[in-house]
Amino acid sequence: GLVHPDAKSVLVVGFGAGVTAGSFVPYPTMQRLAICEIEPLIPKVVSKYFTRANNDVFHDRRTQIYYDDARSFIQTTKEKFDVITSDPIHPWVKGAATLYTKEYFEAVKAHLNPGGVVTQWVPLYESTAEAVKSEIATFLEVFPNGTVWANNLDNAGYDIVLMGQVEPTKIDMRSLMTRLSDARYRPVMQSLQEVGFDSPVTLFSTYAGDGHGLAPWLRDATINRDRNLRLQYLAAAGAN
Repeated sequence: GLVHPDAKSVLVVGFGAGVTAGSFVPYPTMQRLAICEIEPLIPKVVSKYFTRANNDVFHDRRTQIYYDDARSFIQTTKEKFDVITSDPIHPWVKGAATLYTKEYFEAVKAHLNPGGVVTQWVPLYESTAEAVKSEIATFLEVFPNGTVWANNLDNAGYDIVLMGQVEPTKIDMRSLMTRLSDARYRPVMQSLQEVGFDSPVTLFSTYAGDGHGLAPWLRDATINRDRNLRLQYLAAAGAN
């Protein structure tokens, strides 16, 4: 939402507690928030226990929930989005590795509007170095301009976020600061502060690398594809 200057439509893959989806609720430009969740009880039952954390996204007038497999939804919809964010469960869980394949990322890429942004959650816990390498390398195969962002608040560091665009990513801090100083964005700034980011500078200081810089480290990484789903086996070694 911050990288895209005028995001109007968002697709969130995976509901969980609704926190990721709910983070888009404060944005004044947001007109449509599509959420794809395979288990109907998750949004209806689980989210009500986290309404404060998720901005009661389940009842927001802009929200529409699709109870479907994410790949099925993305591959059959004709709709394109300004932001697509995937926050699935660990790739060693049966079926989850399909949301980390090259083919999946290509389908996501095909459903981005011009200037669109995609983000992908990558866990560093209950995993292995080989699995993390595979996840990052596969993402960068499709989004060579992609960047890596660390969760390093309070030295936590238990996951990272991959961000990609078709075009090279440009973050205009001056423009962003101006936008966040607008009264309409006050709820956005409050939301960032609640999770420990007191300014956009603090948020973007979590930058951890890009495809070019990571190339030597990723040279021997396994690309996760539909036909092998190698990632689920690499990740399973770290789940024990």
